[in-house]
Amino acid sequence: MGDQQSPEEKFKLITRNLQEVLGEERLKEILKERELKVYWGTATTGKPHVAYFVPMSKIADFLKAGCEVTILFADLHAYLDNMKAPWELLELRVQYYEQVIKAMLESIGVPLDKLKFVKGTDYQLSREYTLDVYRLSSMVTEHDAKKAGAEVVKQVEHPLLSGLLYPGLQALDEEYLKVDAQFGGVDQRKIFTLAEKYLPSLGYTKRIHMMNPMVPGLTGGKMSSSEEESKIDLLDKNQEVKKKLKKAFCEPGNVENNGVLSFVKHVLFPLHSEFIIKRDSKWGGDKVYTDYEEVERDFAAEQIHPGDLKASVELALNKLLDPIRKKFETPELKKLTASAYPEKEELGNPKQTADEEEVIPSRLDIRVGKVISVEKHPDADSLYLEKIDVGEEQPRTVVSGLVAYLSQEQLQDRLVVLLCNLKPQKMRGIESQAMLLCASIEEEPRKVEPLDPPEGSAPGDRVYVEGYESGKPDDELKPKKKVFEKLQVDLKISDEFVAQWKEQNLMTKLGQITCKTLKGGNIC
Repeated sequence: MGDQQSPEEKFKLITRNLQEVLGEERLKEILKERELKVYWGTATTGKPHVAYFVPMSKIADFLKAGCEVTILFADLHAYLDNMKAPWELLELRVQYYEQVIKAMLESIGVPLDKLKFVKGTDYQLSREYTLDVYRLSSMVTEHDAKKAGAEVVKQVEHPLLSGLLYPGLQALDEEYLKVDAQFGGVDQRKIFTLAEKYLPSLGYTKRIHMMNPMVPGLTGGKMSSSEEESKIDLLDKNQEVKKKLKKAFCEPGNVENNGVLSFVKHVLFPLHSEFIIKRDSKWGGDKVYTDYEEVERDFAAEQIHPGDLKASVELALNKLLDPIRKKFETPELKKLTASAYPEKEELGNPKQTADEEEVIPSRLDIRVGKVISVEKHPDADSLYLEKIDVGEEQPRTVVSGLVAYLSQEQLQDRLVVLLCNLKPQKMRGIESQAMLLCASIEEEPRKVEPLDPPEGSAPGDRVYVEGYESGKPDDELKPKKKVFEKLQVDLKISDEFVAQWKEQNLMTKLGQITCKTLKGGNIC
């Protein structure tokens, strides 16, 4: 098919639905001369989930445009990234990834004979590659390496040297795989720019970089292997798919951060060129869409009900998953799955207790809340937040000494930022079920100001520290361990009025947490 297309048609197909391309002019030049050579790499860590259909459908586009495509199973990267894949499991994880990625590609009709599959350690342990790692490490600063991996490598308080090596190795892969371009998510942008900066210093060509947008998960944030409710596993049964889609964020008329709509846009439309909304005849019957923008317009106008959208996506998704599930029903692949992903106890590495875990920001369950009602405390001369919507069935109550510095007008009906996994405790007879986070400056008189979520935020939106978005919060912070107190020491307001932890921004999926006036204040 690629031979029958003009360079302009190939360019359009290669770049459709991408968020960004670095090196567009070079891409156009290559397409005028020959077929593009591109690679996509995946670190063999946690089990792939349905969001992997997004790069898979893009790989299908590359092949339709005549590209030569290499898929890299980055096993060494999986180990370097804070040992997400233990050394003894590297080979098994590669085998699992190869089987499941091939099954995904087959399920969307991609011919495997047009693809090249490579394992990282097949060439990354060679003498030449190792010498290039040393050469690169003599040029790249610790600051640049850490910055490049901030959105990809797991961020911990005391990072290992291996995590700093990770971005450089990914840059070198472009040269050793002999490609023109690397394809990945926009979260890899800093690694891509590091490659563009340093590869020419080694005498190698600067490559093209093509980036997919980050597709929202079912909860509205990034779809992540570490957040069970945000993703659908490729081997989930039909009833599990239904259960997770039922819980998915899909507010009527809201097209922003809608993981269900994004799946339609980035997977179903590129694969099928149409999408069918299945609904009862009394609501107009089935409707076939051949243009995604029309789906989005109808959903925004509330002409498509979230329940109908979810049911239609469920049907289409199960059609994609059925051949994958069937393939993995064989005894050999069941055994491979169990061996590649054993219980932690089987590795001789018991699960960490809360006592042993690092004190890192991802352990905090911080959310956006909306104040519904503010009342006078019956046993104190101050106010308390009687009801705050935090995206749960029941609102929460907050009693805080900081409220004494605020008026009812400052609090009523406003969006606030709350710490939601402290142990509830009674304060003057009223149980406080969360902690209101405010900026504060200790001077006379003391100044206190609630933190501001970004515009458009909704109750329940997760707040995270940049670089720590993939971690799972503790169910409940143990008071004796003083996790929040240890982290609070480094929670500050920057000179730009942005809430930060160790100079890393507090964020939601929509942007930064800020405060209006208390520059340099503490967060408490």
